[in-house]
Amino acid sequence: MNSATDTRPEAARQPLVRADEPLHHWFLRGLALAPDAVALRVGPTEVSYRALHERALALAGTLLADARRPPRRVGLLADRDVDGYAGVLAAGYAGAAVVPLNPSFPAERTRTMIEAAEVDALLVDAGGRDLLPGLAGALDGVRVVEGPTGPPLERPRTPGPDETAYILFTSGSTGRPKGVPVRHRNVGAYLRFVHDRYAFTPDDVFSQTFELTFDLAMFDMFAAWGSGGTLVSMPARAFLTVPDFVARHGLTVWFSSPSVISLLRRVRALRPGALAGLRLSLFCGEPLLARDAADWQLAAPDSRLENLYGPTELTISCTVHRWDPATSPAACVNDMVPIGTPHPGLRVLLADAEGRPTEGEGELCVTGDQMFPGYLEPADDTGRFLDHAGERWYRTGDLARRLPDGELACLGRRDHQVKINGVRVELAEVESGLRRCAGVTDAVAVAVDGELFAFYLGTPRPAPELMEELGTFFPRQLIPLGYRHLDAFPLNANRKTDRPALAAEAAVLRGGRRP
Repeated sequence: MNSATDTRPEAARQPLVRADEPLHHWFLRGLALAPDAVALRVGPTEVSYRALHERALALAGTLLADARRPPRRVGLLADRDVDGYAGVLAAGYAGAAVVPLNPSFPAERTRTMIEAAEVDALLVDAGGRDLLPGLAGALDGVRVVEGPTGPPLERPRTPGPDETAYILFTSGSTGRPKGVPVRHRNVGAYLRFVHDRYAFTPDDVFSQTFELTFDLAMFDMFAAWGSGGTLVSMPARAFLTVPDFVARHGLTVWFSSPSVISLLRRVRALRPGALAGLRLSLFCGEPLLARDAADWQLAAPDSRLENLYGPTELTISCTVHRWDPATSPAACVNDMVPIGTPHPGLRVLLADAEGRPTEGEGELCVTGDQMFPGYLEPADDTGRFLDHAGERWYRTGDLARRLPDGELACLGRRDHQVKINGVRVELAEVESGLRRCAGVTDAVAVAVDGELFAFYLGTPRPAPELMEELGTFFPRQLIPLGYRHLDAFPLNANRKTDRPALAAEAAVLRGGRRP
């Protein structure tokens, strides 16, 4: 197409960053598109692309100044403030992997992550600086940078595609943090897909609801910055007034965990048309329920709504389903919206408990461009990969079903499949049944010492009534023996339902030991 007659927006005409280029090149693309536009908004503070770039260069210069060797892994102990976002870029500019660390986490957990990642430099903001005394010992030999003090870096470095872009930590069944290194080529393949799919422009304004320690935050940052758009950091208090926040900041792209929807419903903020300014609504991190999708779509009638799925190990998300009010409800399994089809460059298979491929239902295994190379601690790889057809596949731990149209439905975690009196029970099925009961709007089921316990939202009801109603369509093994009404489910730092906290509470309530 002749550029003189090309009427597409400038962002669409600007070539996408190649998958083998480093992560920070997406920010440089936005810088080229709109150097004086607002790249970041934190409260009343607005920072242009040019200013954020200069701040990152200054921090990167300090990281490299007088260093015996360039840092390989830079810890980032910072909130979602200007220094936190600049720190993500500064680590990349210095040619290092960034290791986000949450200032609200216990010091012991942060020390464990610093040591496991073998961090050799640490960027801190004002809040992070106050936490340094509690990290003594873990910082031996680690250079701590509290702000730019040396000459700025002239230009960003260019690490190779197989070098690590970032390291995030996820807890296993033991609660010990497991380090997940994601390479530049992994996240590059992902970002090329989402920028192509959603056609972001400099006019887009993105929510940023996730902490920097959660991989979904990488979507927010580099989807916004790769298009020359504006990223708006959302404080926790704003979740009670999402429609006002969306309108005040002119948000066009929303991305969060689905738990936000039930919260808005509870405070009566999920009214039809309340989110009319959104053009794109994305949800990820936990199952999206059919009722939640339908209610959000009514609140955001002009928005395209999509359900994303993917563990950190597969780089942010790996499958997607576009919600269609006419057809999607019938495709839901246990009230959960399908997770859809894999991204280009990824392949999926379903496997039985022994790792043998199955057709209809099994553990979801994925391989392809977005798959990480393996955990920081090689011992953590045990049991998490499958060798099949000459390829290595990541075992997600999620059970899935292939639907007639070829899309995938998630059935829940493999470790949420429990045995009650010798009968295999899917906790997702129990939760779906509870939501069928009169007055129950949402539910979480947990298993403690071979017994089911249910937490639910909605109208308080006597336990015998709920058990009797469940008995009209469930065998007795699927009927919880304990019930607790809540006003809201507890949420973890990533605003996902905190199931371990509920399981611990259930153990205390039934007088048993903590799980």
